[in-house]
Amino acid sequence: MVDTTYLLSLMAGSILNVQPIPFTPGFDIAKVAKLAESLPSHSWEYGATTQALLEFHDPLLSVFGPTPFPVQAYEKGSVKALAYAADKILLGVGVNGLADGDGAVGDPASLGVSAIMLGKTDLRFAAASRSTLDYLMNAAPRYFNGAISHRVATPELWADFMYMVPPFIAYYAADTRNGTLLQESVKQCGYYRQVLQSNTTHPHKGVWEHIIGPQTRDDGLWSTGNAWAAAGMARVLATVMRAPVAQNATWRQNAIDDLTWWITEILDGAMASSMDGGLVRNYMNKMDTTAGGFGEISGSALFAAVAYRMAVLQPKACGDKYINWAEGIRRTLGGRDTNGNPHITRGGVATPAVNPLGWLDPKPVTTGSPEGQAFVVLMYAAWRDCVLVDRCTWKLGSLRRMEKRMHRFGSHKHR
Repeated sequence: MVDTTYLLSLMAGSILNVQPIPFTPGFDIAKVAKLAESLPSHSWEYGATTQALLEFHDPLLSVFGPTPFPVQAYEKGSVKALAYAADKILLGVGVNGLADGDGAVGDPASLGVSAIMLGKTDLRFAAASRSTLDYLMNAAPRYFNGAISHRVATPELWADFMYMVPPFIAYYAADTRNGTLLQESVKQCGYYRQVLQSNTTHPHKGVWEHIIGPQTRDDGLWSTGNAWAAAGMARVLATVMRAPVAQNATWRQNAIDDLTWWITEILDGAMASSMDGGLVRNYMNKMDTTAGGFGEISGSALFAAVAYRMAVLQPKACGDKYINWAEGIRRTLGGRDTNGNPHITRGGVATPAVNPLGWLDPKPVTTGSPEGQAFVVLMYAAWRDCVLVDRCTWKLGSLRRMEKRMHRFGSHKHR
């Protein structure tokens, strides 16, 4: 067995020296990551890519690292995700404090974690993150149960919101040692679950509807929306588990138990659903591949990322069956579809993907989905970290060679 404590200590001693790709997932993840950087053009896409770059290049700085708090000051040029975010953030106030949300409450907040980190060396970003939080907590529309609306014009709940706002609120709370605010991030997850969880039975029991609102409604079981929600809650869970302010809090264990249950509900529903060619269907409750039931990479990859993360965060609750399911998706992405086309092309495009701007579009995107590319990077980072702590397996000989390589790098520091 590889000495994982030794491996992690080497990583902690040399964050920038450890290569982000110590072993291959079965496809060219470097090309996937390169496209994840170049394709985005919307605020939530920038946010998803920033988080993917952080977990990919600097895993110990993300909430999945062992000691992410208190948040330390890093020059943006030394952390790829921060350099990327600094270039994409449009400083403003209120709902548009970090980007033009185009009527969305949640989308600009997807850049909130990076803004907090950038704020340690540039007070403009700190002010923008405070303004964003103030709007969310005090001015954004609310649903009847207290859930913060994803839209500015009227209270609407979108599953996508879960990856954008609760993790930002939790991270802000952990950084400022505000236990009440950290609890609120957990409550928001519960409020969203109360409204969006579908009243359905096996095999889809536990999964969420996409959108509930007076202007927009999608009661379908959209796989990417469910993956957004589960992944966002996994980030909140990691934050609660890592935050010093929560360590002795009486509510901490209940929050951990609740979040774990809510995440596994969604994973269980996805795992029980029929797949198409080894991928989760775009709409899990649709079997017709010409009417939204096609297997696609976006929801599939992000679901796999969540399964890997939960296998490390909560190994008793998320055992081998979750890892094995995620491994099936990873291997599928490294293979070919029924027509013999690679799921990851020579240029790094992950395909087929749901149209991120038209989730009901029956035609998959094959030219590259900005969020889909980011999700594949998140999946790789989660899998790599799962291997490093010996929860997931890989070729032992290659892992031994990686251990020796990390040992050589361990005595050199850039920071």
